[in-house]
Amino acid sequence: MDTVAVPLSDLTNMPEPQQVHAADGTRLATYTWGELDSPVVVIVHGFASSARDTWVLTGWVRELTKAGYRVLALDQRGHGHSEKPHQADAYGIRTLATDVETVMDTYLVDEAVYVGYSLGARVGWEVVRDLPHRIGRAVLGGVPDGIPLARLDLDQVRAYLADGTPVSDPTTQNYITLTERVPGNDLGALVALAEGMRSSRTIDPDPTNAPASPILFATGSKDAIIEGSRALASAAPQGRFFEIPDRNHFNAPGSRAFKEAALAFLAEARAPAS
Repeated sequence: MDTVAVPLSDLTNMPEPQQVHAADGTRLATYTWGELDSPVVVIVHGFASSARDTWVLTGWVRELTKAGYRVLALDQRGHGHSEKPHQADAYGIRTLATDVETVMDTYLVDEAVYVGYSLGARVGWEVVRDLPHRIGRAVLGGVPDGIPLARLDLDQVRAYLADGTPVSDPTTQNYITLTERVPGNDLGALVALAEGMRSSRTIDPDPTNAPASPILFATGSKDAIIEGSRALASAAPQGRFFEIPDRNHFNAPGSRAFKEAALAFLAEARAPAS
């Protein structure tokens, strides 16, 4: 049988964003794919990314819908087509977690599974802990322990924004490169997000207060945060760990092995009881 080529545009087209208003009035761009009566998976992207960049261009939405899920995604505040406040106090971890709950409420989603990467995984830790009756299981990719975004040198980013001073810190340069690669990103808003996430100076996620739901933690074998992710998996009562082969923090979402492991883990919730 001849293979029919599918145009790349058909695989990466985005639906028109539907705007949801967060508790503080911030506009959040949201997207859905799949059948209305299918089980729901909520997917949340990482820092300096977007729903399109993390989940559509990498094939996650295609694979999740093929597996029979209705996919619900949002551009987190400060990202994509969502509103981009420049005030650090608009970006606390509790605010970001509440945004996800607000989106679920607006779409009348009572029960779902969750997939998050990097910042989306850190937010997912909070959401799963807060809503164990609504989130049955979760996949948290690339989630580190420690102070959020602590590896980002904010002084160097501010100098770069002010007058183009070159950034010397490699990790910070990687984040800036990622930011400038994704259309529509606002580096000023992302600096405010980093400041808001770091303001508490406390360890987050807190391994002493881990979610009780089944969670698959997945991190690239070449990611500097892998041991922290592994420790969080050990701290979670029903945590498992998957090492994404030959991937770093920035390219792990595109891994086929990651998608396959995540789909197998999520499918366990749909398997008939023996």
